[in-house]
Amino acid sequence: MKKLYGIIGDPVHQSLSPQMHNQEFEKLRIHAYYHPFRIAKEDLAVAIKGMKVMGVQGFNVTVPHKLAVMPLLDEIDPLAQKIGAVNTVVRKGEKFVGYNTDGMGFVRALQMDWKEDLAGESALVIGAGGAAQAIYFSLLSVGVKHIDICNRTVEKAEAMIDSSSSDTSSRALTLAEAEEEMGNYSFVIQTTSIGMASTEGKSPVSLDRLNAGAFVSDIIYNPGQTEFLKQAALKGAKTQNGVGMLVHQGVLAFEKWTGITPDVQRMTEVVTAHIGG
Repeated sequence: MKKLYGIIGDPVHQSLSPQMHNQEFEKLRIHAYYHPFRIAKEDLAVAIKGMKVMGVQGFNVTVPHKLAVMPLLDEIDPLAQKIGAVNTVVRKGEKFVGYNTDGMGFVRALQMDWKEDLAGESALVIGAGGAAQAIYFSLLSVGVKHIDICNRTVEKAEAMIDSSSSDTSSRALTLAEAEEEMGNYSFVIQTTSIGMASTEGKSPVSLDRLNAGAFVSDIIYNPGQTEFLKQAALKGAKTQNGVGMLVHQGVLAFEKWTGITPDVQRMTEVVTAHIGG
């Protein structure tokens, strides 16, 4: 019998994880299958119990369950606990253990596309939602020396910084303050939904003062080139969209489940093919 893995969420039909993981199971000759499970909020507790009884070996978690699943698990990894969300669950014996690979997936993509050692860099994170929190705490974990956070609601950025208990220098900024200081950052990360769907063609902040040598990332992957990234490229910055983060969070989950590193290029090709290249 094949080992069973999957993803839980509502909705879940849009996830590219089944394509990524099932291809790698096949290519690496791993006797396993990855299945999407649409689970409503009110059914989450029963579903987690059922997955344990079914012998599910691991699963990803997407909206709206990343926070709600935490008290239903047996253990939570310390980084996931700090982030306050779980997106990957690993079966260890009779226990379900929760991890967060979103933030470290972003870090891996950043290291591959820019530089391995991030410790001496100065970063700006735009936004203060769940993705921003995962990225912020993951950057702290690899020693980034200075990370500012800007958000329309500054109090949310302040709360994130206050919860970190870190020696890293961080400030909560308004969007206007971030625009004024844009030239001080070696890399900038856009984590909001601005640039998608109804906001396509818009940017959360002006990049007029951006340092031409900066590295600029937008975690949106569809469209692949947001207005934010277009502005950054015009200023001479090197840019990165969200495909790398999406792929590498999946790579980390695959490694945790199987102990095997999948083919990153192959997984990237699956994602780009499904989102139109």
